[in-house]
Amino acid sequence: MRQVTFETTYPPAAAHPLHRRLMADGPASRADLLIWGPTAAVTALIWFDAEPAAVREVLGAVDSVTETRLVAAEGGASEATATSPDRGSGGGTYAFVRQSAYELPGAALDAVAEARVAFVPPVTFRASGTARFEAVGEHEALAEFYADLNAAFDTDVVRVREFRRWPEPARLTDRQREALEAAVAAGYYDVDRSGSVAEVAAELDCATSTAGELLRRAESAVLTAFVGDP
Repeated sequence: MRQVTFETTYPPAAAHPLHRRLMADGPASRADLLIWGPTAAVTALIWFDAEPAAVREVLGAVDSVTETRLVAAEGGASEATATSPDRGSGGGTYAFVRQSAYELPGAALDAVAEARVAFVPPVTFRASGTARFEAVGEHEALAEFYADLNAAFDTDVVRVREFRRWPEPARLTDRQREALEAAVAAGYYDVDRSGSVAEVAAELDCATSTAGELLRRAESAVLTAFVGDP
């Protein structure tokens, strides 16, 4: 089976009201729909790249939203203390949202309803008008879904790869794992880096060049396993 990343561009008139708010050059420019359910009334979990006060403003303009609960992501300000939305200074906001209707364009809902594929989160909405999402299925079913959606909206295939039930764990040697553990303990991967390769080398009792090589190989293995094969 294949896992395909699609990107659809919606004109403002056809976009979901929440997506239109992102296109309006406001404080939020991206929303990731992380969890949703089979009915419009179920609670969805959405991440926004803005502070809670800005997210409340965005959701408040969507008539179908009936209930919201906002949680600042790690590094972000709480709704009570956020005074100036600054996406660069925090971790965004999670929103638990209930709606009375999906409000997606009929052609998109029809394509999804008739598709013989499964959809996996997240669905990413951007201010550019694009929505990026992934579907899993057999080649013929994926091709049929793409043709149906592309007939209504400009849709691109961004990536095609083999579907994996679970991501494969990174294959690290014991020495590479020790290097990563030492780097984390030293603060090498802190946002404000406080550790150095020299400290990793001292912990491993090896040359700095050797420690650097161990870290590079370990990082390559971890990131390749996380992203998957191109």
